[in-house]
Amino acid sequence: QVQLVESGGGLVQPGGSLRLSCAASGRIYSMSSMAWYRQAPGKERVLVATVTNSGSTTTADSVKGRFTISRDNAKNTVDLQMNGLKPEDTAVYYCNARGRRWYNDYPQDYWGQGTQVTVSS
Repeated sequence: QVQLVESGGGLVQPGGSLRLSCAASGRIYSMSSMAWYRQAPGKERVLVATVTNSGSTTTADSVKGRFTISRDNAKNTVDLQMNGLKPEDTAVYYCNARGRRWYNDYPQDYWGQGTQVTVSS
């Protein structure tokens, strides 16, 4: 079985920083990217940042310039460095890993259980 385990969440004051980490274990066939999503109460889960196997990254406009995603491909880990945190960043953050189903080549997403990030004074 595949497991994604997030860590690093917590309570931080506005303007503070947190570093989230995600470790993937088990076999993920043809994994191409890892990502961070977040979901605030009563809202949809949205993409925060992605990183491909080649190291290309994307970040959502809402966090651009403040959040940085990084990945260690050999270890199948991904981190999210969050600086300049704002109250609107409060959400449950989910780690995502995308692979393929070997039998039909369709995307296969794996998710962690999430880690709570609360930005409040």
